[in-house]
Amino acid sequence: MRIVLTASLLAAFALTAAAQQRPADLQPLPEPPPPPAMVDSPLEPQVTIRKQGEDRVEEYRVNGKLYMVKVTPPHGTPYYLIDRKGDGSFAREETGVVDRGISVPMWVIRTF
Repeated sequence: MRIVLTASLLAAFALTAAAQQRPADLQPLPEPPPPPAMVDSPLEPQVTIRKQGEDRVEEYRVNGKLYMVKVTPPHGTPYYLIDRKGDGSFAREETGVVDRGISVPMWVIRTF
């Protein structure tokens, strides 16, 4: 039993050593192309942070349009004012709410 185990281990080591040998006709890889030029993404939100009284107000805009406001009071949990339809009417949403129902992702992909 010990001889079979030793022979199989030696065969495994010999196979891994044979697999690691390089062929003699290797060619160097070509240089990778340069990365594309970075363009400011219009979908990345612009965040404006300001103080309103004692509250910290963070305004989130995409293409200059306000779509969400996060209000953080000095004592208590933050809450969000979200423009779901894009018509300028904001609805308040609390953080930590378990049952929100279905929240469909609403991103502007393209405008005409």
